[in-house]
Amino acid sequence: MNVPLQTEPTPLNASMPLTIPQLLLRRAAERPHAPLFACGGLERDGRAMVEAVARTGGLLRREGVQAGQTVALMCSNRTELLDFILGCAWIGAVAVPVNTASRGEQLHHILTNSRARLLVAEDELVAHVAAAGPLPELRSVWLLDGGAPIPGAPFATGPVPEPAQPVNPEPVAPADTAAILYTSGTTGVSKGVQCPQGQFHWWGANMADQLGLREDDVLYTCLPLFHTNALNAFMQAVVCGGSFVLGPRFSASRFWGDAAAAGTTVTYLLGAMVGILDSREPSPRDRAHRIRIALSPATPAARLAPFRERFGVQLLDGYGSTETNSVIGSTPDQWRPGTMGKVRPGFSIRVVDEHGVPVPAGVPGELLIRSDQPHALATGYFGMPEVTTKAWQDLWFHSGDRVVVDDDGWVRFVDRIKDVIRRRGENISSVEVEQVLREHPAVAEAAVYAVDSELGEDEVMAALVVRGDLDFGELTDFCAPRLASYAIPRFLRIVTDLPQTENGKVRKPVLKAEGRALADWDREVARPRRSTAPVG
Repeated sequence: MNVPLQTEPTPLNASMPLTIPQLLLRRAAERPHAPLFACGGLERDGRAMVEAVARTGGLLRREGVQAGQTVALMCSNRTELLDFILGCAWIGAVAVPVNTASRGEQLHHILTNSRARLLVAEDELVAHVAAAGPLPELRSVWLLDGGAPIPGAPFATGPVPEPAQPVNPEPVAPADTAAILYTSGTTGVSKGVQCPQGQFHWWGANMADQLGLREDDVLYTCLPLFHTNALNAFMQAVVCGGSFVLGPRFSASRFWGDAAAAGTTVTYLLGAMVGILDSREPSPRDRAHRIRIALSPATPAARLAPFRERFGVQLLDGYGSTETNSVIGSTPDQWRPGTMGKVRPGFSIRVVDEHGVPVPAGVPGELLIRSDQPHALATGYFGMPEVTTKAWQDLWFHSGDRVVVDDDGWVRFVDRIKDVIRRRGENISSVEVEQVLREHPAVAEAAVYAVDSELGEDEVMAALVVRGDLDFGELTDFCAPRLASYAIPRFLRIVTDLPQTENGKVRKPVLKAEGRALADWDREVARPRRSTAPVG
């Protein structure tokens, strides 16, 4: 394949700060009084950040947490969550941020698989922990909101202990696990991704380079800190010398005002956030901000120019996962609508067929990833050796994503392999069908997925969030010149909202399980042609 699938090696030297303590200490030494972190009215410079992390590490150590032990954390965006994540890394312990939406079997799996003996959580979430089932290794829960002990709980509960004296960092290595980040588990058991200390350095360095971050940048996120996107935005601020502002959960009505108040220059958008912001009525706040760039993976190409014209913000695409790093990306000066970008320095990729054989340029295949940056990728899935071996077979990380590489090296995302629809002997990209559906003026959001047909193969179904009236037949006609006939959805369903994970991914297994019985339109059977469902 005449495509640049391998970039120049990353320059390395022995003085690189490849651990979280080293990064924080270097930042404090180089810019001690420059703003680094803000959340809910609290502000810290580099020195204050190190002091807080060293005290949190001292508290954990005083209470018996040892290097290598896991500490589960379950709360919304707040200062304490970042302090405990960094405090664990400071003393060589392992932070396990837990999705606040986790319940029942999923929550039980995360807490048992991680082997956490200590959980730090918001008071209101502890009832879900108690209801999740037996947790024999969990010994105690610290209540962040200072509530009274919970009578009858199968573990000791009480407020977070009194502050401790700061301690020096442990001599952790770049390969040591700093955090275990659990996947959403929408298609099965959640997998705990083992993220080494070095991976956080490279997330910060690679993204700072890709986005062109500067010392005067203010990085604002309202994405959940228990996911890699927001957590690594903080590392970008540490590396580039800028500041990081952690906001509350995304609200379309508050977003521009909150971002403007923070002095934001760079922000982060995921999932339906772009569409939600763009669907609101025009407001003076649309441009009353300083934001120049938003990292916004998987935004449909048709939305890029209108969003920039309305809000003055350039949306940049890229590819990275919890297991990897900033592998593929566009930059402010080099971007192409409809693609994720090009392979970033320090990474190599392969695009292969189902037998692991490389495919030619322009042919879809699975994305495989390597890095020459030491410890830039995750080391496996915690407590799941067989799953780890399968994902890292042949010493390449098998992403499970289908991509196409153009002749000149631009990489386009096609679909998750598990979401590919097989109909009439053809592979259909759900992403491509969704992009066409969203181009229709009455469609606000779309999720496309496979359902069973009478013939035992896949049929294409779409769940739609609509604006006002939608004529089903007209929508089918709209798709005809834009999609192959076999890719046009047979079943259409109107929903108020699409089921989503906390980080904005549509939970397609939920829609698949509900099946075609809930369809409002079957283009092969006479059905009502019109829906008037409102946007949720």
